[in-house]
Amino acid sequence: MATVGVISLGCAKNQVDTERMLGILVSAGHEITNAPQDADVLIVNTCGFIESAKQESIDAILEMARYKQGGRCARLVVTGCLSERYRKELQEAMPEIDLLLGVREYETLPRLLGGAEDAPQCGPKSARVLTTPPYSAYLRIADGCDNRCAYCAIPLIRGDLASEPIEDLVDEAKRLADGGVTELTLIAQDTSGYGVDRYGRPMLSELLSRLERIDEIHWLRVLYTYPDTVTPALIDRFRGSDKIAAYLDMPLQHTEDELLRRMRRRGDQAHIRRVLDYVADRAPDFMLRTTLMVGFPGETEAHFEAMLRFLQEHPFDRVGAFAFSPEEGTAAASMPDQVPEHIRHERLARLMETQQPISRARNERRIGTEVEVLIEGADGSTAYGRSYAEAPDVDGKILLSGAGEIPAGSYVRARLTGAEEYDMIGERIV
Repeated sequence: MATVGVISLGCAKNQVDTERMLGILVSAGHEITNAPQDADVLIVNTCGFIESAKQESIDAILEMARYKQGGRCARLVVTGCLSERYRKELQEAMPEIDLLLGVREYETLPRLLGGAEDAPQCGPKSARVLTTPPYSAYLRIADGCDNRCAYCAIPLIRGDLASEPIEDLVDEAKRLADGGVTELTLIAQDTSGYGVDRYGRPMLSELLSRLERIDEIHWLRVLYTYPDTVTPALIDRFRGSDKIAAYLDMPLQHTEDELLRRMRRRGDQAHIRRVLDYVADRAPDFMLRTTLMVGFPGETEAHFEAMLRFLQEHPFDRVGAFAFSPEEGTAAASMPDQVPEHIRHERLARLMETQQPISRARNERRIGTEVEVLIEGADGSTAYGRSYAEAPDVDGKILLSGAGEIPAGSYVRARLTGAEEYDMIGERIV
């Protein structure tokens, strides 16, 4: 049996793949190490979404390859989105790589590395070795995507939408809960479209109803909802639950109809406004998160300025943003009216400058409220954690002074007393 080190890159959806891969390897008798210098086999699970992610993956491969030069490592394995899409190119350009596997080939690892032939398959029923804290886990409810946005390479890598059966997801959630998980974060390329391919209609609400019945699960959070399938009924479904976080993650990519059409995004600004107005009117305590792209082909200065005005008129608590990257094989890569790279990055900086005071103001309105906080750790006498309003990995923290003795994984009540651009200050209510 080998000692294996795994480096996981990219999004939380890829992280779930890594956890299943680790589960397969452990079941096959291999030992896992976090120290690459101690590994017989090093695996890099790559991301290939945009150019910066590809470069990060290549850099990680080259860094791990150094451990083959006079070190213990005998085999370097590359898996994930980059190897799925560029297998031939990687084989030719990087002879350091001993084995390349795509996104649905993880179950072959025991046979290729040596180990138990009856190791579990890589799917929702697989054992997982969590790389998250033991009290929190991601539940990937579907893979692939049917939306075919003009800029996105995900369907080229992972194929069409493939929703997991509800029963399998409930079984997986129960196993995670039995292992100590109390917070489940649902993820997919399009969570609000979950079930359309398998059941003929969106089934997110039904899935949430089943997950709510698991007693040990304290919080459920939904990320990556597609705007045109976010409805008042879905928002009310979140509002009506004691377990579902009042948190709407709705990646818009852009706010202007002309750009949305060019991006091949379903829905329009009028629908987005209706959703945001409904939240402001009926659910003002909801936390709003979005993702925006700047510099898409055909985006003019007027389009960009209009998006900035939209953010000021319809503020989001959190905004993730990135500059357009022309990805090979996508429709957008060959579109006319490409925006020069320096303008893309200048607009990205301006967008984040616009959002910073908005984020701070949205945080300041929370001062004086009471929230439940999931404690994640401590720095001296100050504990830090998250409420319903902070998603794992992507949002800020709540800092509680004089609470450093509280064990991680605990839930406590706190009053928010101060706000920063991203973090909140609070005090424990005893």
